[in-house]
Amino acid sequence: MSQSARSLGVTLDNQLCFSGHIAAITQTCRFSLHKIRRIQHFLTQEATQLLVQTLLISRLDYCNSLLAGLPACAIKPLQLVQNAAARLVFNQPKFTHVTPLLSSLHPIAARIRFKSLVLAFQVARGTAPPYLQSPITPYTPARPLRSASSGKLTAPSLRVPGSRSSRSRLFSVLTPCWWNDLPQSVRTARDSKPTFSDSTTTELCTSSLLSSPLPTC
Repeated sequence: MSQSARSLGVTLDNQLCFSGHIAAITQTCRFSLHKIRRIQHFLTQEATQLLVQTLLISRLDYCNSLLAGLPACAIKPLQLVQNAAARLVFNQPKFTHVTPLLSSLHPIAARIRFKSLVLAFQVARGTAPPYLQSPITPYTPARPLRSASSGKLTAPSLRVPGSRSSRSRLFSVLTPCWWNDLPQSVRTARDSKPTFSDSTTTELCTSSLLSSPLPTC
């Protein structure tokens, strides 16, 4: 009996840890990195960045919301690939400190959280599909409080039967927590989706929201 299945380019395993999927992405991206590196001396930095964006970053972003809540060690291979891609774009040595280079690429953890927050934005504005809208509801206090206008979403309690580690990865649990961590000015702004995306990206990359983005192993 097979322990995994492939659907729409995503390898699903019976534990939903996505180890096979992450391994496949890592292997494909490293092969692409090797090919780009061989022709890099013929390319400008802009052309190199375009190839990296097309062949690597698009693969790292594809269905990455499925990886929300995974331990940091699980997504580390993807982050190492992105680190190598950043060094390649800026033509830096292998062991160059990569954090300053990621300012234009944004770390993997930020990209995963960003995808979930865009879905939360649609839920909060009532434009999400019913299957996303039904498990998440806006926060409404039991009595009139100032928090009623805070723009928060209701985060379900984890004190129910079942494993905390497995429930914490549920869309209906994890996404409201991440949404509620955003500043109120971002949550309550009646911006368009592109404007929200820009402000959220800025928050994720300049604030302390990602100080502990995903659980450790």
